[in-house]
Amino acid sequence: MATIREVAESAGVSYATVSHVINNTRLVSPETRERVIAAMDALNYRPNALARSLRQGKTNTLGLVLPDSANPFFAEISRSIEDEAFKKGYSVFLCNTELDTQRELFYVDVLSKKQVDGIIFVAAGAQADSLDFLVGRNMPVVMIDRDVPSVEVDAVLTDNQLGGYLATRHLLELGHQRIACISGPSSITPSAERMIGYRKALEEAGLPYEERLILRGDYHAQSGMEITHAILKMSPRPTAIFALNDLMALGALRAAAEAGCIVPGDLAVIGYDDLEIARFTNPPLTTIAQPKKEIGVKAIELLVDRIARKDRSPSRLVLPPELIVRRSTQSIL
Repeated sequence: MATIREVAESAGVSYATVSHVINNTRLVSPETRERVIAAMDALNYRPNALARSLRQGKTNTLGLVLPDSANPFFAEISRSIEDEAFKKGYSVFLCNTELDTQRELFYVDVLSKKQVDGIIFVAAGAQADSLDFLVGRNMPVVMIDRDVPSVEVDAVLTDNQLGGYLATRHLLELGHQRIACISGPSSITPSAERMIGYRKALEEAGLPYEERLILRGDYHAQSGMEITHAILKMSPRPTAIFALNDLMALGALRAAAEAGCIVPGDLAVIGYDDLEIARFTNPPLTTIAQPKKEIGVKAIELLVDRIARKDRSPSRLVLPPELIVRRSTQSIL
């Protein structure tokens, strides 16, 4: 590979002049600039972007740490983040932790060593080790989707309590009184928060909170399917299921079909997230929509601002979810 000095010799200019042309740091005459560019092309010279970035103290790269990149919710979030980052001149490195906290620590260490300008972070669990690591290295970070209350960093979250409440109240208003809930992992804050909303709606309706109607899933469709088969064997059988994410709701629809249970005639099903696929299920899935595009936009805005102003106080944005009614729920009144 040709060096910058060889380019300078070929163009008949100084090393400094070639540097000014590459970095656009000083006015160079059009004739000289053309000569330098021609020499670069002839020698197939490519500037060392990393070295230049490190000299400037900025790499224009960001890290995105996700717990499960195969989950369509995170795929849709990451698309929004990458689109917005691209508009602002950043490229994004994606790291998938598979809900493994040790793998999470490994990736944040790698991103830090690669000197990314900042990181958007979805916690694998309730532990704060990775966030503590980043804060200790003065790395700009924005947390999305899941809260880790013990660490003060910028965050873009959704009001999960409200979402759980809206889902349950919708079913109650349709006349359902035995509402089973397929919850998520206990270590993940959105699951616990949605359950608070579920419980609040029941209390407002004067209905008891029954532990036997709460069955724990893992946010994957298989668990939703297996749990729904168990729910359909209960006596008396619930008339509705609130699955705490759309993937488990898809599993519930599959189990109902296998059992010959008609949705929504025999069983109402509501999910959470409003994945793109939710509009195409049979029947189309009623769900609680998270503002995925807005989450990505706000996360990038906060991170870019944090990169520019590392000493400002942390900002915490909590966005409202929205009930999207489709054909998987109906009135039984």
